[in-house]
Amino acid sequence: MAEITAALVKELREASGAGMMDCKKALAENNGDVEASIDWLRKKGLAAAAKKAGRVAAEGLVGAVADGTAGALVEVNSETDFVARNEQFQGFVSAVTRLALANGDVETLKSAKYPDGGVTVTEKLTNLVATIGENMNLRRAVRLSVPNGVVASYVHNAAAPGMGKIGVLVALESTGDAAKLQALGKQIAMHVAAANPQSLSIDQVDPAMLERERSVLAEQARASGKAEEIIGKMVEGRLRKYYEDVVLLEQLYVIDGESRVKQVVEKAAKEIGAPVKLAAFARMALGEGIEKEEKDFASEVAAQLRA
Repeated sequence: MAEITAALVKELREASGAGMMDCKKALAENNGDVEASIDWLRKKGLAAAAKKAGRVAAEGLVGAVADGTAGALVEVNSETDFVARNEQFQGFVSAVTRLALANGDVETLKSAKYPDGGVTVTEKLTNLVATIGENMNLRRAVRLSVPNGVVASYVHNAAAPGMGKIGVLVALESTGDAAKLQALGKQIAMHVAAANPQSLSIDQVDPAMLERERSVLAEQARASGKAEEIIGKMVEGRLRKYYEDVVLLEQLYVIDGESRVKQVVEKAAKEIGAPVKLAAFARMALGEGIEKEEKDFASEVAAQLRA
């Protein structure tokens, strides 16, 4: 058997675009023959998948699932919205979201066993890339749970049951009636989808964000010509408005347009007959934070015609 050197692996990687371990395996299977190894990778779909991996994947779906006291969100990206409507892609998102109930960390999730086929989630996704023909990426996952109570989920702009453009989880701790808690959690999740809070409570606001806001407000107050002893009071007053914008418990509830979310929870606790604590929430919007490519379609077609 031929010696599989680092130079051979490097040569195959450059020729095929496949991953290092896949190249090493291909060379071992083909006695160090690079050309045969390229064909082997292509037959396995690995070379094709790797070549697509450089393309921006900012479309796709967010999957959401809740099961009693636990829930999970997963974002799986594709290059186009067309693939997000593909049944195979949707099946993958659904299966991986269910897996995230037990494996909330995305890296752990990637190495978890996929429900069928005896492969990992990453291997299943690689096969899917080769089959469908677009770059795809399991970008992130989050899991919420409570010891007692419920985790409720909501999907906005649903493309299929449990998956869409925005996914939300809301965790409520309580010993009260589970059905009533679910109804409350679902409504609060709808609020979160619309209002996009940045933190649960005032004491959980990111200190860096708070300091930045305080600095901006102080400069605005100084620009108005107010005395320094008044500026501090002005800043604190304006910070209250800031909290009402970014803190979930302080936000105006979009369902009734009158109450604060914390008041809604307090009122619900009286109706349920047991204390209710809004313990946590998670919101995942498709493609947020991904820098999308702006393409000139006409120029792209012209370039292809000239090639």
